[in-house]
Order: sequence, then C-alpha cells, then structure tokens
Amino acid sequence: MAKTKKQAELDQTIAELTQDLQRTRADFENYRKRVDQEKQSVRDAATSTTILKLLPVVDTIERALAHTPEDLKGNKWVQGIVALDKNLQKAIDQLGLQRIEAKGGTTFDPNLHQAVMFEEGDGETEVIAEELQPGYVLNGTVIRHSMVKVKKM
Repeated sequence: MAKTKKQAELDQTIAELTQDLQRTRADFENYRKRVDQEKQSVRDAATSTTILKLLPVVDTIERALAHTPEDLKGNKWVQGIVALDKNLQKAIDQLGLQRIEAKGGTTFDPNLHQAVMFEEGDGETEVIAEELQPGYVLNGTVIRHSMVKVKKM
C-alpha cells in the first residue's frame, strides 16, 4: 500500500520532532552533568579553603604536643589537648585530607614537597632530611606542600 503525500509529510514531521526531542534530552543530560560537576567543584573549593584555614591550628597543636615536658604528660589538661588533637585529626580525615609522606629518607618530590633548606652531600639523589611543616592532599590534589630540608645522598 503506497503512502499518501500527507502520510509521508506526517512521518517526516514525526521523525524531525523525535530527533529534536532526542537532542533536547541529550542537551539537558549534558547540562545536568555539568551542573553536578560545578556543584562538586564548589564543594571541594569550600572544603579546601576551610581546611587551609584550620591547618595552622592543627600545626600549633601538634607543635605544642611535641614539646610537652615529660613531667606534664600525665596531666589531665595535657590529656585533654591530646584528645582534642585526635578528634580534630579524625574530623579532617573524614573530609578526605591525607598527610603527605615527608619523613627523613623519603625521596624528594617537587610535586609534593617544597624545599626550603638544602644540604650538600656526596650523591645525586635528593632525599628529605627533615620535615619542617607537614603538607596535605585533599581528594588527590595538593592543598599545601610539605616544607622540607633536602639533602643529597
């Protein structure tokens, strides 16, 4: 049975409208994905900014605990500060923050470490002699490089 001219026009109109609908759906899906990515980027930036503001507090607490006199280690006030440090570390860990490995003997990596002091040595390999300030990675992105003293070995 041959299609009439009117039926052929209707079929073509339906095909065009179907293509338009498919394009609109695809455009909307791409838009939704882009908006979701932008929202996640804003969340990550806000988290990063907040953590960067808290890191000096974390550093200060860690330095204070590292220099606690032996005779005060059993003091309840000092134990409270230790508990505060643990709670703060736990909260930061839950946000996805990881400390960069920068212990003595670790190979120097300029992507993770910032050399602020340098000691000459006999070899060609640059290793970390001392960590001066810890660095951190948030969700795979360095938000603060470790400040380190580097030595050639």
